[in-house]
Amino acid sequence: MNVLVIGGAGYIGSHVCRMLLDSGYAVTVYDNLSSGCEENLFPEAAFVRGDILDASALSAATAGGNFDAIVHLAALKAAGESMIQPEKYSVNNITGTINILNCAAAAGIGIIVFSSTAAVYGAPNYLPMDEKHPLNPENYYGFTKLEIERLLGWYDKLRGIRYAALRYFNAAGYDAAGRIRGLERNPANLLPIIMEVAAGTREKLEIFGDDWATPDGTCIRDYVHVTDLARAHTLSIERLMGGGKSLILNLGSETGISVKSMLETARKVTGKEIPAVVAPRRVGDPERVVASASKAKDKLGWKTKNSDVETLINSTWRMYNER
Repeated sequence: MNVLVIGGAGYIGSHVCRMLLDSGYAVTVYDNLSSGCEENLFPEAAFVRGDILDASALSAATAGGNFDAIVHLAALKAAGESMIQPEKYSVNNITGTINILNCAAAAGIGIIVFSSTAAVYGAPNYLPMDEKHPLNPENYYGFTKLEIERLLGWYDKLRGIRYAALRYFNAAGYDAAGRIRGLERNPANLLPIIMEVAAGTREKLEIFGDDWATPDGTCIRDYVHVTDLARAHTLSIERLMGGGKSLILNLGSETGISVKSMLETARKVTGKEIPAVVAPRRVGDPERVVASASKAKDKLGWKTKNSDVETLINSTWRMYNER
């Protein structure tokens, strides 16, 4: 089985490549290395340096590779930036995906696994959030991901390209064997920020409000280990290659972890003080976000194996502590 992983040098993409390689797939990475790292490329995988906005280069890569499937992880993902630079997100995420779909259709590649997001839902109307939850993205990043899902639906109808759109909740953690060495650049998520403070490269953690109606007063999020996410990609390819219909799935641990709980566990694991200060609440922050992943369990036989808070923190601290 031959798979093209677009964005395969990034944080999630490199874990997906590792999982595919470990499962016996032939892998080619297509990445412009704007946010991905060369140290995340594996010698067993082929590498093509290219951009999804370069239709000619993308066409050459897809046409010449005899690929059975594409994994698409090349979208920009900074929610705050997307509200300031929507043009950038329109061009990269939407136009870039159209290029991928057109090249896939031209090359006769009939399977795509897409890295989507829980941001398509917006603020939760109910918990846990399942795939029937209303779709009301509150940032432009989430809007672009939802538009991509809609494009996938049309290309399924018109070109027979079956897809899995995997709606990630909060990806965290690192490969337990330490085979992925590149850290995220300019992280905006809680755990890598905590790790930067523990490692001494950031002064302190800001906790945005400690007066929420939660057990410890801090926001609760659903964190899913990146290796668990990667496994869902291989399972999705297997299902689609076996003739399964297109599907949209949540990927989450179904367990909420609060900011203070993550911080306190990190202090124990690292043995570091990890200074933290309480800052004002951020506009638009929901109090709790927890996924229902029952559909992924039913359709793929997927379940989390590494998404407990200790494993999330231990695997991440190993990467930061060895720098």
